[in-house]
Parts: sequence; C-alpha cells; structure tokens
Amino acid sequence: MNSTKPIKKIKVLFRLRSLEMGGVPRVVLDLLRNLPKDKFEFTLMLNLYQGELIQDIPKDINLITIEKGKEQMSSSPIIQKMQLAWRRLKLEIYDRFPSLLYAIKVPEQYDIEVSPGYAEFDMVLNSPNKKSRKIGWFHSDVGYDKDEDRVMSRIEKMKRFDFMIFGSKQTRQVIEDLYQVTYPKSTVIYNVIKVKEVLKKAELFVHNYNTKFPVFSSMGRLHNRKGYHTLMNVHKRLLDDGFLHKIAIVGGGNEMENLINQRKQLGVEDSFILLDTQTNPYPYIKAADYFILPTQSESYPLVIGEVMCMRKPIISTNVGGIAEMIEDGIDGVLIKYNENEMYEAMKSFITNPTLVQKLIGGTENAENKFDENEIYRQITEVFENQYKLKLKNERV
Repeated sequence: MNSTKPIKKIKVLFRLRSLEMGGVPRVVLDLLRNLPKDKFEFTLMLNLYQGELIQDIPKDINLITIEKGKEQMSSSPIIQKMQLAWRRLKLEIYDRFPSLLYAIKVPEQYDIEVSPGYAEFDMVLNSPNKKSRKIGWFHSDVGYDKDEDRVMSRIEKMKRFDFMIFGSKQTRQVIEDLYQVTYPKSTVIYNVIKVKEVLKKAELFVHNYNTKFPVFSSMGRLHNRKGYHTLMNVHKRLLDDGFLHKIAIVGGGNEMENLINQRKQLGVEDSFILLDTQTNPYPYIKAADYFILPTQSESYPLVIGEVMCMRKPIISTNVGGIAEMIEDGIDGVLIKYNENEMYEAMKSFITNPTLVQKLIGGTENAENKFDENEIYRQITEVFENQYKLKLKNERV
C-alpha cells in the first residue's frame, strides 16, 4: 500500500508591535489570510494584544502574544498605570534579552522570520534563531526624514537582513540616490489592494454629511507627517476666499489633540470634521465628493488604490510611490507638499466640474491596475526561495 508523505510546510513568523489601524498591520493580516496555506504555516507574534484590527486575526494561524493590551487591563487609572509600567519593564527586558523572550514565548523554530516594517527590524534581527532567514519590509520614503542618524540606522539595519522587500520602486531608489546604498538582495512588491472587499464594505451603510457644499474626505493615521495641519490651513484659506466646502478626516492618532486645538483657533470646528478611527471607513469616503491625501511621506498607500477603485477624484502629494499609482491628470492630480499647490488643486475641484468628470472617467479601469493574485505569487516566490537558501546553508 502506497502512502503519500505529507509535504513539509515552510514555517513563517511575522512580528508586529500591535494591531492598531494602519497600513502595515492591514497588509500583514491580508497576507496571513491569502498566502497559500498548503505551502506555509503562519504564526503572528504581537508585542501587545491591542488595536482595532485584533478582531481580524485569521482563525487558522498560530498567535503568540507577549503582553496584554490596554483593553485587557484594569479600568482603575491607578492600577492600570501600574500595569502599564510593569508591561513596559518586561518589554524592555525582552528587548535586551531576546533569548529569554524566545525561551518563554516561542516554542518552535521558524524557517523564515519577517519584519513587516521598520518598527519590527530589531525584533527580527535580534532573534536568537540563527538558522531562520530574516526578511525585512520597508515602506517609508527616507527623502522626507531630516534626521540623518535615524535614516542611516535603518539603512544599516536593512543590510543585515537576508532579503529586503520594498513597498515601491521610489522607496528603494531614493536610498540609492541620497545615500548611495544599494540592496542587491531585494525586490519591489506592491501592497495588495482588496478592491472587491472595499467596494462591498462601502455599501454596508449610508453616511450623509448633511451639507449642500462639496466634501473632501481623507484617511490616515493622525501623525504630523501626514500633513493634516497643512490641509487645515488651506481649508481656512479657501473658506476665507469664498470657496465653501467641508473636509472629513477618517483616522486616529497622536495628532488628534493638536488638530482639535488648531481647528478651534482657526474657527473651523463645523467644517473640518475629525471622524477618528472607523472600523469601516469606506462609506464615509463614498459619501464625499472628492478625496485628498496631503501627506509628506508615503510608500505605496493602500488608500489611493482603494479610493481610485471607488471612482473618486483624487488629489495627492507626489511623494513615495504614489506616482506609481496615479497618472497625473488622468485618474488623479499630483501636487507638491505645498500650501499654494494644495490650495489651487482643491479650488480647481470645487470650481471645475469638467476636470472632476475627466478624472472620474479616468478611474474606469482602475481595478485592472491592482492584481492581488500576482502580488501573492511574488511574495510566495520570495519565501520559497529564502527557504531553499536556508536548506542549502544547512547542508554546507
């Protein structure tokens, strides 16, 4: 009687700090759902079991959590403060002694360990599992960052990975242009944009902004480099010049308080809407007339592809790999991170319906730009090749 020997699956460990709403965690969760389970056995390791995306962890993967999230802590402020201090101390100890962390929390050896972003570089590079292949993922545009020491630290760490994946061509090219550093063991793989899923979610409920004026929407984490403070200044200028409109921002983050204070100072509380994080942001974008991304730095932002497939006219700063997504003047408008350019682009959307209709027409075949199956194939190929190199090294 012949028996078929089961194929050994490649064991892959993804490291993440937590699962707050953001591009990198969304990409990781999508890969865990859609990369071939007949080839890979996946484990997700979280420093903190917290974030809006916790509920989206696939049920068929292994999960390792190092510490509890705030949601699991005491509601008493005093007790929670003590718990947070204890949590921070333990994480510092684990950072200093990764062998202790792996001895306590990681029972298996992995073939591949993945850092999905620079926040996880040290976690993977310091792994005591010397035989695993270390893969780094980089999504940031170093061109905007004026802290050269920080940039060089990340560039040097990327050299230590067995293989690097860059989120856009520009992300890799700008490192070579500015710092004359190349990565022969690397490739460019775009993030997956879940077109059908986005369009379905956009229909789950109807949002109404209750205004006769046009609405610009935007979505992203509220961080200084995302440019929402600049957008608010432009918004105020447009209102003062008689171009009435509203702006709705979907996203939370550490800039929320600053934006609330700025909004009050400018007197635009009613027209600059801060919607905070939404589990399903797409009905809010669908309800708006236009979309604007005022960011100072990006790699290959999912939201651009998502909004394009929703057939919304887009204004975006020309940073990172966005020019690899938007064809300027055809399916969106690219601008510099500059108040005057932002002002003129928004003014043209408000006053020039012919331009808006042209851009909407340009998005007709947007779905064809984003082939998710090809991206899954590319990532699968990288993982399989790294596993072959691991086996080769073990035989030497």
